[in-house]
Amino acid sequence: MSWWTRRREGLEDDLDKEMRFHLDAYTDDLIRSGLPRPEALRRARVQFGSVEGAKDACRRERNLRPIEELEQAMTNVRLALRMLVKTPVVTSVAVVSLALGIGSNAAIFSLYSQFLLRPLPVVEPERLVNLEAPGPKPGSDSCTGQGGCDEVFSYPMFRDLQREQTVFTDLVAHRGFGASVAHEGRTIDIVQGMQVSGSYFPTLGLVPALGRLFGPEVDEPIGGHPVAVLSHAFWQTQLGGAGDVVGDVLLVNGEPLTIVGVTPAGFSGTAFNMPSMVFVPLTMHARLGGGFGEGRFEDRRNYWLYLFARRKPDVSLEQARAAMTPLYRSILTDVEAPLQTDMSEEMRARFLAKPLPIVDGWRGQSGAHESFALPLILLLGITGVVLLIACANIANLLLARSAARASEMAVRLSLGATRRQLVTQLLTESCLLATLGGVAGLLAAPWTLRFIAALLPPRVAEVLQLTLDPYALPFTAAVALATGLLFGIFPAFHGTRGALVTALKHDAGQPDGARSAAGFRSGLVMAQFALAAMLLVVTGLFVQSLRNVSGADLGIRTHDVVTFRLWPGLNGYGDEQARAFFERLEAEMAAQPGVTGATAASIPVFVGDSWAIDVRVEGFEAPPDTDRETRFNQVGTDYFRTLGIPLLAGRTFTEADVRAAPPVAIVNEAFARKFALGRGAVGRRLGRGGLDAELDTEIVGLVADTRYNSVKTPAPPLLYVPYRQADTVGSLAFYARSTVPPEAALRTVRPLVAALDPNLPVTQLMTLPRLVEEAAFEDRVITLLSAAFAGLATLLAAVGLYGVLAYTVALRTREIGLRMALGAGATRVRAMVLGHVARLTLVAGAVGLAAAFGVGRLARSLLYEIEGLTPAPVAVSVLTLAAVALAAGFVPARRASRIDPMAALRQE
Repeated sequence: MSWWTRRREGLEDDLDKEMRFHLDAYTDDLIRSGLPRPEALRRARVQFGSVEGAKDACRRERNLRPIEELEQAMTNVRLALRMLVKTPVVTSVAVVSLALGIGSNAAIFSLYSQFLLRPLPVVEPERLVNLEAPGPKPGSDSCTGQGGCDEVFSYPMFRDLQREQTVFTDLVAHRGFGASVAHEGRTIDIVQGMQVSGSYFPTLGLVPALGRLFGPEVDEPIGGHPVAVLSHAFWQTQLGGAGDVVGDVLLVNGEPLTIVGVTPAGFSGTAFNMPSMVFVPLTMHARLGGGFGEGRFEDRRNYWLYLFARRKPDVSLEQARAAMTPLYRSILTDVEAPLQTDMSEEMRARFLAKPLPIVDGWRGQSGAHESFALPLILLLGITGVVLLIACANIANLLLARSAARASEMAVRLSLGATRRQLVTQLLTESCLLATLGGVAGLLAAPWTLRFIAALLPPRVAEVLQLTLDPYALPFTAAVALATGLLFGIFPAFHGTRGALVTALKHDAGQPDGARSAAGFRSGLVMAQFALAAMLLVVTGLFVQSLRNVSGADLGIRTHDVVTFRLWPGLNGYGDEQARAFFERLEAEMAAQPGVTGATAASIPVFVGDSWAIDVRVEGFEAPPDTDRETRFNQVGTDYFRTLGIPLLAGRTFTEADVRAAPPVAIVNEAFARKFALGRGAVGRRLGRGGLDAELDTEIVGLVADTRYNSVKTPAPPLLYVPYRQADTVGSLAFYARSTVPPEAALRTVRPLVAALDPNLPVTQLMTLPRLVEEAAFEDRVITLLSAAFAGLATLLAAVGLYGVLAYTVALRTREIGLRMALGAGATRVRAMVLGHVARLTLVAGAVGLAAAFGVGRLARSLLYEIEGLTPAPVAVSVLTLAAVALAAGFVPARRASRIDPMAALRQE
């Protein structure tokens, strides 16, 4: 006996006893008032309505109805399971379709949640804000992956704002850096580090997992606090979670730092795309090889820090903006404007009116949030379309099955079942089907994530946690419930309409409502093909965009070139020692068998790094506010020949261009155009810095334009100087062109470097074509995923069309047989079915093209050198859609043309 049955019997007994007690008590009261017993009993029964009425009232009071409803729900589930088991083919197709749709949605939602919805693992992240600094920045700026150059501040401005503000608990400055880390004589690797102000950990409210987290005491004096805090992940993976690590010495870029603590588990910094392993005081910047001396802490024209803050509990975001903007502008007016001596009045007015945007910082500070938002939203929309197409398929399956169950529904209605009960039963079946699809989708989602991981460069895959997000479980449950209702509601209401009782009177002809059901099925198929057409066209645009990226003229011959990067400056090398090492390594590389060219550069191509300086050029008039900025690179002697960059005039660098020789430079065509040098650039002189810079460098060569830090950005003005003449060169990217296979060339690099210095890590080792591919990985990932999902959507739409046509042919068997008996040939019957396919495809294609035009406009920022719809992707998509529709309709058309007229007519 079940729990519900025992509970029901117990409550019924209690109700009977309670009813008899109240009835007897009321009757006794009436008798005592003078009424005869029969009259008192009659009045008591009228007062209570009836014994059953009284029991119903008590039943509600005793919460028996929820138990009854639960019992009914369990009965519905058992019946639904029985029906799904009776039709294994339909159930399997439905579950697989939903698993693909829901699984792809869960996978993309996991990425979306990780990028855009996950808050920092800190105390009250909703009170964190990020500060930005757009507007004119005369001087120099340096930005990293934490954000754009419109978000960086100078160190003096940070301290001014921190000291004067009243709306934040504190203000924080931070900046990422590359850290070569060694512990107990073992070089670990180059890892991501974060230089932070003393307010960093207190503002975030973190509790250390071990030791302590430093605070404001490390802000003074500059360079006076050689301490470090390890991330929990670094402590566990690299140091084995040793409990006695506090107090040990950690070599960071050759500087001994004392480990004082470990961050809590799950915290790796406030920059999502730069998970930090080591945290050091910001004031140690110069000692850790930041490339600048301690003067950077005093220079108001050097912008290099990112800022965030925590609002006080009673301060809103709007109040913080209103309080900080006047403070910021007063500092600009009183302190910084007087330092701008070469600024026009118009530029000065813009400088003084600079805004101070303050935005939500609960996700941290990272440029990845903005760059990945649109692609992820687009992919989430694409997977949503795939799910809609899957839902349409299931709706058609259920609609066909409801027609087959017409007699069953009619019998139930005739036996007293209400339409509400039947609709509830059918919706239970569809929701159960959706639940099975959701569970299967959760199993399919990790496979989708593995597929995405295979498309990503290793450096990106390491940053991302390509696992199913915890929020994906409630998301999948909500999606499964929504789809269950979406694809089940029309078949449920259509299959239980009252007119079905006519099915008891005859078993010939189509039941009432078949016309509306057929129209609904055709509408679903058209919607499926319209959505599939839209995805095919959008995928075609992405394919064309990727082809444009891959075929872009980079100005560099990438084939047969391997590249890698070394950071001896992070291992404690001095300037002269590093320069000597680089020269020796270049010579060793050039001497390797098969190597036809070897060179190096301080700014590697196509990896996003950038270096900009202002220059003064001989003969170029530069009034105030003139843009005198150029990109900059320090390169080896054989740089242009090794990378295949044509020399247009003059000469390239030689081994004689050393520090003791006169400074020389080579410029590209974009530089010559910007500074009005034309082909007469060779022989001109230039100086680095402001309008008063000394013209101490001679331009000795003019080379063709090349892409700089991005394969999609046009060639900028570019100034090359020999790294042998540079004051400081902390790291170089090396390039070697070889006639041996790339795999063999790659295997020689690490032994070659280890022979010179076994403790020097080799990073970014790959072929140059591979680096170019990784530089365009966003385009490649979006293209491949959209193509995969578009293909899946088209396949599902084809399955839906096939199912509808096959069902329609089965319903029209007698009609087709009659047509053939009256003289219609097999060709005409096939043409009738395929004509229906053609009409559906034409209407769906037109709607899909219109939708694709709108989606293409939204995705324009993701497309490279494409404006609007172009003929090629539209034509390919239309042909693909037509071919798929024809293939889906051919088998039902052929089956219809082979119907035996006599056999069909005998069914009457």
